[in-house]
Amino acid sequence: MVQTRRIQLISWLLIFMQVLGLDALTNSGDYGVLESLREEWENVPPNWSGTDPCGDPWDGIECNNSRVVTIKLSSMNLKGELSGDIEALSELQILDLSYNKDLTGSLPQSIGSLKSLSILILVGCRFSGLIPDTVGSLSQLVFLSLNLNNFVGPIPASIGNLSKLYWLDLADNRLSGPLPVSHGSTPGLDMLVHTKHFHLGRNQLSGEIPAQLFSSNMTLKHLLLENNQLTGKIPPTLGLVKTLEVVRLDRNSLDGSIPSTLNNLMRMSALFLSNNEFTGPLPDLTGMNALNYLDMSNNTFSSADFPLWFSTLQSLTTLVMENTQLEGEIPATLFNLFQLQTVILRGNKINGTLDIASNYGSQLKLIDLQNNYIDSFTERPGYRFQLILMHNPVCQEGGSENYCGNPQENFGYSTLQDNCFRTQCSSDQIPSPTCKCAYPYTGDLYFRAPSFSDLTNTSIYVSLQQSMISSFSQHQVLVDSVSLSNPKKNSDDYLVLHLQVFPFGQDRFNRTGITTIGFELSNQTFKPPPNFGPFFFIGESYNHFEVGSRGSHKSIAKVIIIGAAAGGVILLVLSLIIGVYACQKKRATETARKSDPFATWDSNKDSGAVPQLKGVKSFSFEELKKYTNNFSEINYIGSGSYGKVYRGTLPDRQLIAIKRAEQGSKQGALEFKTEIEILSRFHHKNVVSLLGFCFGQGEQMLVYEYIPNGSLKESLSGKSGIKLDWKRRLRIALGAARGLQYLHDHVYPPIIHRDIKSNNILLDEHLNAKVADFGLSKSMSEPEKGYVSTQVKGTMGYMDPEYYTSQQLTEKSDVYSFGVVLLELITARSPIVRGKYIVKEVKQAIDKSKDMYNIDGFVDPTIPSSMTPISFRKFVDLALRCVEEAGVHRPTMYEVVKEIENIMEMDGMNTYAESGSTSASCEGTSIACGHPYSEESLVSYSGGTNSQ
Repeated sequence: MVQTRRIQLISWLLIFMQVLGLDALTNSGDYGVLESLREEWENVPPNWSGTDPCGDPWDGIECNNSRVVTIKLSSMNLKGELSGDIEALSELQILDLSYNKDLTGSLPQSIGSLKSLSILILVGCRFSGLIPDTVGSLSQLVFLSLNLNNFVGPIPASIGNLSKLYWLDLADNRLSGPLPVSHGSTPGLDMLVHTKHFHLGRNQLSGEIPAQLFSSNMTLKHLLLENNQLTGKIPPTLGLVKTLEVVRLDRNSLDGSIPSTLNNLMRMSALFLSNNEFTGPLPDLTGMNALNYLDMSNNTFSSADFPLWFSTLQSLTTLVMENTQLEGEIPATLFNLFQLQTVILRGNKINGTLDIASNYGSQLKLIDLQNNYIDSFTERPGYRFQLILMHNPVCQEGGSENYCGNPQENFGYSTLQDNCFRTQCSSDQIPSPTCKCAYPYTGDLYFRAPSFSDLTNTSIYVSLQQSMISSFSQHQVLVDSVSLSNPKKNSDDYLVLHLQVFPFGQDRFNRTGITTIGFELSNQTFKPPPNFGPFFFIGESYNHFEVGSRGSHKSIAKVIIIGAAAGGVILLVLSLIIGVYACQKKRATETARKSDPFATWDSNKDSGAVPQLKGVKSFSFEELKKYTNNFSEINYIGSGSYGKVYRGTLPDRQLIAIKRAEQGSKQGALEFKTEIEILSRFHHKNVVSLLGFCFGQGEQMLVYEYIPNGSLKESLSGKSGIKLDWKRRLRIALGAARGLQYLHDHVYPPIIHRDIKSNNILLDEHLNAKVADFGLSKSMSEPEKGYVSTQVKGTMGYMDPEYYTSQQLTEKSDVYSFGVVLLELITARSPIVRGKYIVKEVKQAIDKSKDMYNIDGFVDPTIPSSMTPISFRKFVDLALRCVEEAGVHRPTMYEVVKEIENIMEMDGMNTYAESGSTSASCEGTSIACGHPYSEESLVSYSGGTNSQ
């Protein structure tokens, strides 16, 4: 209502201008909306001043016949929400707000009123809530890209009404529920027969893929559904969409046999079916002569001899068939394929002699056959590829050949500088490929399904660089040069490249330059070479614009005239209003100060800004003193780095636990802020609940639900007196895993706990596990990066060695720590005892040919009688996957939860039935620490004390 009145007042002001002869070129209603956005957003361009955005153009705004038709504001560092007033821009055709990470809130339902809108791009913002079903009313929409936000709920079925839609990208959100298809008068995605791109990966979509979704009328090129929770079989109707070029169904829970109709897809260049639950025979893909990249790894296909049809795929560059039950010898003809670059066949039953003829393909770079049964290799001189045969019989008899050692990956790439004179740049400028010092526009390119796998071939990056320069030139985007660097594959098998775009003729871009480049990349105006496949770009905020407003003299003159004409009329009224407002404001401020529990919070100290809380109670010191009987010794529970913990009783007899910070503790202040902000945001049965806090009289206290059975550590050590049989341990593992998965997958931004250990897993009266102690936790403020760069903190023995050495904290760091907890559940031993590390000890002792994997001596004597060998082996396998040295090889917590559920079901259990050490640190260092579990580190580790 307030915004609507403001727009009405602005409209009257513009009419008043016309009376004075100051005609504006901007429609009054459109100006009112832009003024509303200017009021709502922080960091708008400085030339958003004056009253005529069309006549005296505002950055990012384009007009036609006095009407606003385009808003392009990518990478402007905007902060705020999208006002519902935007519905008044009835002629708006393009809205691009991409790469503004502080644009939050929900999309207004009124967005469906923009009947002229053809392009809606909100990539890489932080919008949340449901995607409004009114999006289906945008009848002119051609391009809809909402990826990399925090949208939840179902895909609106109304999107099926968008008959002109070419591009649909809803990836990297938290969308859930089934893929909507039409029925009766309800629309669905099957109606989008002209859409070329379905990019729906990295969500939480579930249910079966409907057979109705596909038809021969579709013109779909890219079907990307990777990393969801889809189940059931691949519908045979998929083979009707003969225009398909890229299909990603990997990392779901699809099962059954792969339909034979897939080999009808003759244009297919990339097919990803890995990490599902497919069974039956391998599909025969003979005839798919355009296929470059095939990955069907980690499925349970029927055992079969190595298929001969692989050798008929003449365009094949990459074959990845890890853990697919392949047997027999590999025919030498496979390696003759001209375009073949990579063959990965780890974890199969391939045996006999490996023979790679001398006429192998010239592009071949890697053959990885680890963990097979190959007993001999016909070696010929002059091989130019990397061969890995570790953990095969051919390498188990003292083999010292190169192919029996650990693989080496040392490749790096960066665009070379031209043959020019290299100048010395200032500390914050970067030399361009043309040797000019400037402030480039930067970001990362993500290619979701490249058709190649040889990342050492520099010519592919040169071709990408040249095509980008050509595209910019063609579309009159003034750039000097482009630099590409740091190619790598991430955990989703996306190729990631860092991009720098340098300005032409100056050392920095203006705002128009940045928004033009941003739109070129977000709108897919730039088309990379075909072998790179579908891509998206994540731009970084640009912070090097020239300082100062760029509003024109014309705008200033208009404002002066308007002020002179209208100021005298309203001055008295304004004075009265301001006087009344000031009095009211003073009273309100005083009242708020008295009621604000953080009125004395010192933001200038290391404790940071005032905590931002949601729905927790503020207790007074006197209340908590009363509830704990003056913090008596009888109510003392324990202590940690934060301070002491006391038991208390509320007036309603509810038991509480109170963490009281030590006086003047810097670490206490930091942990207080971290924990109170994190725990006030969410509630889950497997995460300890924060009930309130106390901040006052020099005290910092956190009030939790009381967990009566103490920590898992106390039960495993026998201190609590609780006996944990095998089934109880499985339930505890599942509960803790669900709590941790909730933090990773269902909280935004995701939370990395950073100190998962048996001391921080508490057991309630039913022995349900609850994850606790969030003092060291970190929010993934930029989830798309996949990591947080931070000083190393955690507990020795549980700490991820990859995080320790790189100082890059990821969700997989928690997975490692959880893997150590799983080993604790098996052994009831602390991770490090007398210089021996349980992870190393178990790995060295493992012999999978034996029922108990040869680790009987490590197993807690109280559990073997209650467990089955198969569930034990599966549990050990999971623990060892979690503590893999490289994070990329560890499962996600979602996968951990599913595996523990499977193990429990093997034992006939219902998966939904009830059932303080010092932190290690690399603080103060500017370089990465060494490996935390080297022999030297373990020798220096003293049994009960963590290394500092």
